[in-house]
Formats: sequence, C-alpha cells, structure tokens
Amino acid sequence: MKYSNNNFLLIMSISCVAAMGSFLLGFDTGVINGTVGGLRLAFDSNLFVSSFNIASMLLGCAIGAFYSGRLSDIYGRRTMLIVAAVLFILSAGGSGMADSSNVFIFYRLIGGLAVGSASVLVPMYIAEIAPAHYRGAYGTLQQLGIVSGFLVVYTSNYLLVSLSGTSINEFWLGYETWRWMIWGELLPAFIFFITLFWIPESPRYLVVKGKNKQALKVLIKLYGQFLGEAKLLDISMSLSSDHAPRLSDLWSNHTGKIRRIVWIGLVIAVLQQLMGINVIFYYGSVLWELVGFSELNSLLINIVVASVGALGCICMIFLVDYWGRRPLLKLGSIILFITLIIIAFIFFNVKKDVYGVINLGEYRMLTLVLVNMYVFFFNLSWGPVMWIMLGEMFPNQIRGSALAVTGFMHWIANFVVIMTFPLLLRYVGLAGVFSLYSLFALLSTLFVFYYLTETKDKELEELKS
Repeated sequence: MKYSNNNFLLIMSISCVAAMGSFLLGFDTGVINGTVGGLRLAFDSNLFVSSFNIASMLLGCAIGAFYSGRLSDIYGRRTMLIVAAVLFILSAGGSGMADSSNVFIFYRLIGGLAVGSASVLVPMYIAEIAPAHYRGAYGTLQQLGIVSGFLVVYTSNYLLVSLSGTSINEFWLGYETWRWMIWGELLPAFIFFITLFWIPESPRYLVVKGKNKQALKVLIKLYGQFLGEAKLLDISMSLSSDHAPRLSDLWSNHTGKIRRIVWIGLVIAVLQQLMGINVIFYYGSVLWELVGFSELNSLLINIVVASVGALGCICMIFLVDYWGRRPLLKLGSIILFITLIIIAFIFFNVKKDVYGVINLGEYRMLTLVLVNMYVFFFNLSWGPVMWIMLGEMFPNQIRGSALAVTGFMHWIANFVVIMTFPLLLRYVGLAGVFSLYSLFALLSTLFVFYYLTETKDKELEELKS
C-alpha cells in the first residue's frame, strides 16, 4: 500500500516525541561514563560494588522491558511512555541526591525500569504509526535518539569537569560535579513528559482493544480518509485470533514450541550486546584513562565517539529503506569483526607500565580510528537495525509479548557484559576482552546470513510467524 497522501510532518513530529524516550535512554545510561570515579570515592566502593553501581540499572532495564511490552497491550503504548517519563524524573532526582551505594542503586533501578520501557515502547510505537515504505527511516530515530543522548551527556560531563576540575570536586551549591551530571537529565525528562500528552495512542493498540472509531480517527489524521479506512480494515483482518494478546501466544499451537520468529528476535537482541558496544559507551572514560589519556581528554574522546555514532545513524536513515535491513546487518557484522580483532591484536602487542597504564605508542592513533570505525558501523547497522526489526518483525497479535521477552533478554545480556568487563579486564586483559567480542561479531555474521529474512517495505499486517 502506497502512502503518497500521508502527513509526513505530523508522523515525523509524533515519532520525534516518542524518540525522546530513546534520547533519555542514551542520557541515563551514558551519564554513568563520567561519574565512575566520583561514585567510587563518594561511596568508597570496591571493584564489585563499583561495577554493580554501574550495572544495577540494567536489571531494572530487563524488568522494565519485560513488563512494559505486556502492560502496553493492556493500558496502551502512550500511557506506558508517560509512566516511563515519570520514572526518568524520579531516577534523575534521586540518583543525584544519593548518599550511599544502596540508595544510588535503588534510584538507578527505577531509572532502569524507565530505560527498559523506552527501549521496547519507542520502536513499537514508531513501527505502528509509520508507513511501511519509510518505516526504517522513522525507526532509526530510536538509535539516533540514543546516540544523541550519549552525545549531549558526554558534552555536559566534559563541560562540567572542565569548569570544576574533576568529577569529585564541588561544582555548585555544595554538591559534587558528578551529581550535577546526573541532574542534567531532569530538563529533557520533563519536556518528554509534557509532550507525550500531545501525541495519539497507537491505532493498532486501539483496534486490539475494540476502539475502532478512535483508531479510525487517528489513522485518518495520519494517512487521510481513504488510506485510513483501508488501513483500519487491514489491521482488523490481521488480528485473526479471538483473544487479547497474551504471553502464551509466543508458542506455536501446532508444535508447542516457541515460534521461530520469536527465537530469531531473541538471538539478534542478545548478539547486539555481546559485541561489546556498551563497554565503549559505559566505560569509555575508564578505558581511555587506562591507555594513558587524562580524565578531561577521556571525556573529550567520548564526545568524538558519540558524534561518530550519531553520524552513522544519520547515514543509516538514507540507506535502511533503500538497501534493506539484512544487507546493513551483514555489512555491519563483517566490519565489526574486522575492527574488533585488530583492536585485540593491538592490545596483545603493547605493554603496561608500572602503574598499570597501557602504552599504545605508535598504535595510539590507529586505536582511536578503529574504535571510531567500530562505533560508526555499529550505529550504521546493528545499533538501529536491531530495534527496527524488533519493532516490525512480529505479527500484530504477539508484538507486545515478543518485544517484552526480546527486550528483557537484550538488557540481561547488557548486564552480563557490563558486570563482566572489569573482571575480564583484570584476568584476561583488553586483548582477551576484545577477542571475545570479535567472536560474537563473527557469530552475528553467520546468523544474519542463514536465519534472518528481510522486512523492508512489508506492511506489519503482512508479517507472519
């Protein structure tokens, strides 16, 4: 079905509002990058506690992703986005005020519920309002929002440290700099909360709930009278089951096993994390200090890396609906494997000084280039494409439940990567760490070639399990 008469600006505006949830996802997860040292000193944390301070929110992410998908089937996509916005506000305020690791972890878990919810709800909502021919470009707003959040928070962290000296110094009103880094999230969180009341509920959710008149009103607003009515009929026909969506729909009635499309979604959701991207985004400042850069220069490198990631997302917007999802994932997997294995080789061939700092020597610039290549191609491929595919690959009947399960496993994988990085760093070094991530990049290449099918230009109602 062609959408020549759709309201492009309206759909884009609505999608951008929803994608602010992804911006906050990037901001909330990325802010920890500049606060690691401050947290360690403020709470006198050992290695394990320090790692858990960073990774604790990811458990909240897993819970938020799992329940938000199901709750969005009951209460609506927009309603759950509003709940996520409230959780973002509570987390930012409370985490900045924390006076102990336990209090900090509690509020970070609340933030995790918000992040996990946003990670599932944003691609789901955008996929359900966007026309098929441009759904990939609209869906890229998810990852563009994430890397924009990283870019803004890294820039904010850099400016705050450049003014105060270090993240542990007092900045304003007697509070340390790292607390102000976290409180910076409050402004976009409030903006997100307010603007959500302007966007409509997903028409597909409204049809599921039997609110066809409201769904038609939204569809006409988005696509015009004729296409809106035709779209309502398509959605209604695709909901062939006579019951409301439920978790048991993920199992096939014929085989009694989990549907093939669901386990494929689970694998790509986990593989995206096991390639190690969030080691760069969460531990970037620690990583760069480990190879000899100062705290301020490490924060500056974070800005460059996030900017390169944003550039990758922008390039991807123009390619995803032209090339398709599968070719981009193939390209990304191959280049990610190559860059990761070369980085591992470099770290294998350099030595540490007596203080544990790695001397990259002549490999210094090459390492920076390779890390930025890795980030660029991740954000050109696996970063946004995984979320686009998860938002559009599942049939209407199981979309909420399938996204709940795949989102849950995505954040569990993220938690495992972030918790194990400091331990792997101690016992196998950076060469071993990046070799492991390169192995998963190689596995992702094989998986895309043999198991993934293309979803480009297909209506959501065409997709079968």
